[in-house]
Amino acid sequence: MIDWLIFIPACFALNLAFGPNNLLAMTHGAQGGVLFAGRAALGRLLVFVPMIAASAMGLGLLLTASAAVFQAVKLIGAAYLIWIGWRIWRGAGRVRLDPETARATPAGAFRAEALVALSNPKAILIFAAFFPQFVATEAYWQSYALLGGCFLLLEVVAITAYALAGRSAARVAGPRLTWMQRGSGAMMMVFGALLLVSPAPSQR
Repeated sequence: MIDWLIFIPACFALNLAFGPNNLLAMTHGAQGGVLFAGRAALGRLLVFVPMIAASAMGLGLLLTASAAVFQAVKLIGAAYLIWIGWRIWRGAGRVRLDPETARATPAGAFRAEALVALSNPKAILIFAAFFPQFVATEAYWQSYALLGGCFLLLEVVAITAYALAGRSAARVAGPRLTWMQRGSGAMMMVFGALLLVSPAPSQR
């Protein structure tokens, strides 16, 4: 039986943790509003579904067991985070707060959310290491599906919260939005640098 009283608050803490995808939700919320950020974040959710399924099948253990595979995924992910951070930094001051303008390129925002989610190997390791603690062995697949569904619902709440924060900050910042965008780009590059130096889970 799943211990929901423990899983839900612990899982929501993971959903709310400040990271590259939540930073993107905040940035997209500032640029185009909550609805635009939510549509872009569908890319993240669609990537998380197969990642949860992969961890259920035990494929997440591959990244833990194989240092070479983990290193390759980590390098690709770090490079992408640094690249997208640089693009956000360079684009500071060029993005207007008109939602219609922002929605003119929904595919780019969607793609960024998906690739950032896919580029971080720690996401699947969270599913592979955190979920099994709550799985009911007598109903493994059903409980894993329930845990995954709950995670995705809580992720939607976190996305909305960060998008609202970004939109509110943009309205308050006004002319200072350029510095907010540069700060977001800088943080994204920092995430990439930290990913480069992070050890594989088996080395901890």
